[in-house]
Formats: sequence, structure tokens, C-alpha cells
Amino acid sequence: MSRSLNRKPTHPGVLFLEDVLQPLKVKITDAADAMGISRKHLSLFVNGRIPCTKDMARRIAKASNTSMGSWLNMQTALDVWEAEHENIQAEKYAGIKSLVPDAA
Repeated sequence: MSRSLNRKPTHPGVLFLEDVLQPLKVKITDAADAMGISRKHLSLFVNGRIPCTKDMARRIAKASNTSMGSWLNMQTALDVWEAEHENIQAEKYAGIKSLVPDAA
């Protein structure tokens, strides 16, 4: 399966909201209580304002009977896309030299 390089991956918090909480009709406050975190913290997560940490992935996995790795993989895909698409200054990386010899 090939992913589009132009489409930004969806934040795992948005997916948690849309694919887990909303279909189950679970409110943010109730989910936060069940997961042992503050409502504000979960709200920031489902609104894409904070990343999916190892701790959050573990809590979501346990609460939703999913895998911790799936949530961390979603976050990694988003992080990589953002890093590849961020507007960086070339001079920041200009001095990096290759450790690998050129292919002959």
C-alpha cells in the first residue's frame, strides 16, 4: 500500500475522537476519567494540539482494546511528514557531511 506524500497524516487524537469516542458516544470528560487523565489533556490531544506520547498510547490502547504500537505509528507518520514538509533554513544543515562514501 502506497501513501500519498502530499497528504498530511491525520493526528492520532483526531482519529481517537472520530473512530472511537464518537461512535461509542463517549464524552471527552468520561473518557478522560476512565483513562486517568485530565479532561483538558484529552481535549488537547483529540484536537491535535499535543502529540501521542508513549503514556497516552498505552492509555488509549488499554481503554479501547487496540495496540499501543498503532497509536505510536500514527504519531510517527505525522512527525515524519511534518519534518519533511517544514520550512527549514538550509544553513542549519549545510555543514552536515556524509558518512557514507559515494557509490562508484
